[in-house]
Amino acid sequence: MTSTAIITGASAGIGQATAFLLAKKGYNLVLAARTSDRLEAVAKQIKELGSQVLAVPIDVTDEQQVDSLVKKAIDTYDQVDILINNAGICMTAPITQTSLDDWQKILNVNLWGYIYPIYTLLPHFLSHHHGIIINVGSFGGKMPLPNMTAYCTSKYAVTGLTETLRLELEPKGIHVCGVHPSVTNSDFLERAVFRGEQEKSSEQIRSSIEEMLKSPLASQPLDVAKAICKMIDHPQAEVVVGTGAIATNFYRFAPSLSQWLLQQSITNS
Repeated sequence: MTSTAIITGASAGIGQATAFLLAKKGYNLVLAARTSDRLEAVAKQIKELGSQVLAVPIDVTDEQQVDSLVKKAIDTYDQVDILINNAGICMTAPITQTSLDDWQKILNVNLWGYIYPIYTLLPHFLSHHHGIIINVGSFGGKMPLPNMTAYCTSKYAVTGLTETLRLELEPKGIHVCGVHPSVTNSDFLERAVFRGEQEKSSEQIRSSIEEMLKSPLASQPLDVAKAICKMIDHPQAEVVVGTGAIATNFYRFAPSLSQWLLQQSITNS
């Protein structure tokens, strides 16, 4: 029986790269994203690869739309085997420049956008005693990052969600995995929010990240997609992709020194 995977944030970047890899492996795919024209373009390319694909434009922060996504997936393919939570937005801003509306937006997409699909699909997984949940987090969910309090809060929450779900669901035959990319050269800059103490510093932040994305330090969407596919074939607790693995290991073994260096980066910026 052909396995079926739901991928959120599938219209570009990591989600798109993962969809192409799984299509080449013969999976049935259910692709979700807000931008319908981009989503349909990805679905068209996947059909050309010979895979079955269902494209469902939704907002993952809307519980009813997520319910509809899962219902359509099950109605179309009878069984869903894999959920890949990937939708997300990034924000870089001092806490003094982070509004309550910013907090709501970040947490709605990066956390509730994961909770809703899990909550809706979980009864289906439990009834089959089978399933894989892969939460795409961030190395910012394993260590603090300068001027990214709201973003890191959301990603730390995803890490906690992933690790505690694993305790509950592994004995029931459901694997829960975390894939934590470092800075990834994808389309996230289109939706990212950059805010400094003044307009000039906001532009400086965006410019520095753009330069970083062009450097060998940045991961590529395909790197993360390969890690996700490896998790599907051989489920494990988590993996940090790219140079973020070095940073998170350093933070784990030398947290005080790491925090001092991160504070210096804020002071000198």
